[in-house]
Amino acid sequence: MEKALQELFEFRVQQFVGNERNARDLFSKAEIKLESLLKRSAEIVKAKAAGNIIGTTNEDEFQKVKYLAHYQYLIKQRGNLYLEEETEERVAKFYKGALIMDEEVKPPIMENDSFSIQNASEPEERISYQYDRLKAVQYAERWWNTYNPAYKKFENNCTNYISQCLRAGEAPMRGHPSRGTGWWYQHTNWSYSWAVAHSLKNYLGNSKSGLRAKQVSSPEQLNLGDVICYDFEGDGRFNHNTIVTGKDANGMPLVNANTYNSRMRYWAYEDSSAYTPNIKYRFYNIIDG
Repeated sequence: MEKALQELFEFRVQQFVGNERNARDLFSKAEIKLESLLKRSAEIVKAKAAGNIIGTTNEDEFQKVKYLAHYQYLIKQRGNLYLEEETEERVAKFYKGALIMDEEVKPPIMENDSFSIQNASEPEERISYQYDRLKAVQYAERWWNTYNPAYKKFENNCTNYISQCLRAGEAPMRGHPSRGTGWWYQHTNWSYSWAVAHSLKNYLGNSKSGLRAKQVSSPEQLNLGDVICYDFEGDGRFNHNTIVTGKDANGMPLVNANTYNSRMRYWAYEDSSAYTPNIKYRFYNIIDG
């Protein structure tokens, strides 16, 4: 079983960087990523893939294996190099030791309309602060593929992670103890905006005190430490957030995220299994108080 998975990873690595590619055998993840890179005049010059088994179940002659796949891509664009990384949870199925199925386990989407509630009556007092973008990015780099034990870990952890990054950048919390007001985390409790993607999008778009942001019209206007919100289905409900941690050779954002654990990923997410042609984005520049 482990040998079969290792052979699978070796095959996939060649799909990302090999000169000879058979369309019939091409790993769909590689195909999508290569198309996305081509649009940016970029290419993968080196790739690595490794797996870590996290659970197995046996059923007659079938064996199901859940594992984490970690991909690393050394990307070259206009003479510049940068390292992109991502992990994904996958499940493989074996019959008498032979691999017969392997697919990604898509992360759950937190769905609860009450989580998007924001109290319209906000306190008007201004909390003076200067957002430390370097600290926010350093935190994003430290925790992109693991979880800070000082905070609760959510099944869908993307917004919790972004909030932690903002807080590491010394963004001020306010609104405690009302979960529908402000942006805050206190031990065993937190605001909806701290942990739910749609609520954080609402908060950033409307906050007049404490942590504040300005919506901009295009990704190239963002700086390190800024936030991008994603509505994958284009239905008006935003379900993912990322933080800008770098820029590519064209000056476009590269982002870090949890749930879809990734670092230095191109902002548009065209190579993600969550991407749809209906995707919508919101771009937020964090402003000092």
